[in-house]
Amino acid sequence: MSDIKLFRLTAGKATELQGDASDLEKPLQTLIEANLEALLGIRILATEYSTGKTHAGRIDSLGLDENNCPV
Repeated sequence: MSDIKLFRLTAGKATELQGDASDLEKPLQTLIEANLEALLGIRILATEYSTGKTHAGRIDSLGLDENNCPV
C-alpha cells in the first residue's frame, strides 16, 4: 500500500501525513469498512473474505452496493 497517501485538511490546505504502509493498512481498512455505507452506500458483508481453494486468494473488504451487486 505504499502508493496510498493520507492528508490532513486544515483551513482548506492539505498536508501529507507521513507513515509506514504496514502501520496504516489495517487501521485504514477498518476505518473505511466502518464507514462504507455513509461514504459510498456499500453495505459491508465480510472482511478478509477467502476466495476458496480454487483461487486461493482473499478479498480485503466485501460488500453490496445499492443494487445488491458485490463490490
